[in-house]
Amino acid sequence: MKVVLDTNVYISAILFGGNCEEILRFAVQCSFELVISKSIILEIEAVLKEKFKWPKKQVSDTLTYLRNISTVIKPNISLSVIKDDPSDNKIIECAVAAVANYIVTGDKNHLLPVKEYKGMKIVSPAEFLKL
Repeated sequence: MKVVLDTNVYISAILFGGNCEEILRFAVQCSFELVISKSIILEIEAVLKEKFKWPKKQVSDTLTYLRNISTVIKPNISLSVIKDDPSDNKIIECAVAAVANYIVTGDKNHLLPVKEYKGMKIVSPAEFLKL
């Protein structure tokens, strides 16, 4: 099973724990294949540096960890599924390129309402853990 996590799930896992941290733990245990793209990594980096003011070294170590537990891909497609927040399209692009089974997100405004895209289910962290 291949899974793509939205940036907000990574940030929640790293900073706040809970369901999102548990999902990362399952990925580490190889319960599923975690797929991430370079653009998602760059967004995580920007959020940790700019919003949470993390030091460079801590950000670098965290990104290295995420790369180590994930399959990093470079999607060669450009989609325009989410019109209201085009930056969310990078999540769907990664999932399509990976032929993922699930996208896990906390985005109630843009991604979760889509529910499914090309056979990939879009679910919340709590819904994913129930699976």
